[in-house]
Amino acid sequence: MLAGYFNNLLYTCVMLWRVLIIVGCLTLSWSGWSRAAEPVVLDVRTESTGGMRAMATILFPVEPAIIQRMLTDYARWPELFDMRMRMAEIREQDGKVFTDIRIDHAVLPGERRLLSETRTLPTGEFLTELKGGDFKQYHRVWKLIPVDGGTHTKAEFELMVEIDTILPDWMVVVAMRRDLESHFRIMRDKALAQQPLQSGRSQ
Repeated sequence: MLAGYFNNLLYTCVMLWRVLIIVGCLTLSWSGWSRAAEPVVLDVRTESTGGMRAMATILFPVEPAIIQRMLTDYARWPELFDMRMRMAEIREQDGKVFTDIRIDHAVLPGERRLLSETRTLPTGEFLTELKGGDFKQYHRVWKLIPVDGGTHTKAEFELMVEIDTILPDWMVVVAMRRDLESHFRIMRDKALAQQPLQSGRSQ
């Protein structure tokens, strides 16, 4: 009787192990397929010198002109984020745009101030650099590349940011990844909504 019990236990363990292997293979296969089809590839990590660096490649199913218009419509920047944000000042001078942004984030106490300057580089990239406020570092670059004959856009995004906070790095990384994923999704939805308007203008 005892031998039968151990035989049944051994059989159950073997079958459970087989199931785990199959589930693991299916999970890896699904994950690989999902990543290949995902329009956003995002990497967020801490820097040894301080701060967080995010790098992303985003595929937008619209032409670059639509994305460019969204990135340079500074008054509507808060609409591109899933957080409380307001533009306290927008000032354009000598091809550069100075912005005073007030950010109220769920994981940060109080309102944070971001003073930055945005300009278009000779290469066509959009560069935003820190000019003051509550951030220690802020450096952002957008590069828009036309693909599929110019009907779609591949965007290369890089952000280096550091803010004075007592939160552990891992929590900041999680929050930053979530915010950027939401940011890219909102941009994609708004870009698709503008596409019929762009088509109407070109006719």
